[in-house]
Amino acid sequence: MPIDLSQLALIFVCLALGGILKGATGAGAPILAVPALAAIFNVKLAVVIMMMPNLLPNVWQCWRFRRDRLPSNFAWIFAGVGASGALAGTFVLAWLPHEALSLTVAGAVIAYLILRLARPDWRLAMGAAERYAAPAAFLAGLLQGSSGISAPVSISYLNAMRLKRETYVFTISLFFVTMTLVQVPTLALVGLLSPGLLAASLVAVMPILLFMPAGAALARRLSPAAFDRAIMVLLAGLAVKLVWSAVG
Repeated sequence: MPIDLSQLALIFVCLALGGILKGATGAGAPILAVPALAAIFNVKLAVVIMMMPNLLPNVWQCWRFRRDRLPSNFAWIFAGVGASGALAGTFVLAWLPHEALSLTVAGAVIAYLILRLARPDWRLAMGAAERYAAPAAFLAGLLQGSSGISAPVSISYLNAMRLKRETYVFTISLFFVTMTLVQVPTLALVGLLSPGLLAASLVAVMPILLFMPAGAALARRLSPAAFDRAIMVLLAGLAVKLVWSAVG
């Protein structure tokens, strides 16, 4: 479908802001870009176009922060199970009731934020995080495959572990890389990924890469407490966006 200059500008701004968020927090681009693209096109196209933005910047971040990974196999287990969830989510992309899913996820995020505000020192210990990693990762992957947004589960879960920023960025980036490597061939298999859409997805990487350094520079100026608050604000905004898209 043809789009005008104002729509192109909106897409660019959303991708650029997503790049700033990604550079600062390790996540963020799909949170802004997927709803914008879905509003102009549809959810299927939004998910497809965000394939390369989900893959290439995260490959770079995995490499950059590879020395900051957790000593255990947690990150690899989280990423591997997430990929299986993304595989399942891709197959149900066409028929999953997105409105009901959005409201459910928004409720979970809001409950998490209330818990964090009521008990700001609460954290998920590493032992507990490892025990619940598989179901959390599968649900996050299922959301990613079916709606293009896994952040309510993936960011909430990893944020509760209170990882240092570099470890957090490596873990979430590996998660996205692994999911996307599964999604790309699966989307092609079910007929949702064409050469033209793949080219559009590659173009969408540019604004994100251009603005990621600005986000990284911003993060270096933030204290750990400020970084944690930034994640919470990101989650609150996502919850509002999910509710709005479901009932709007």
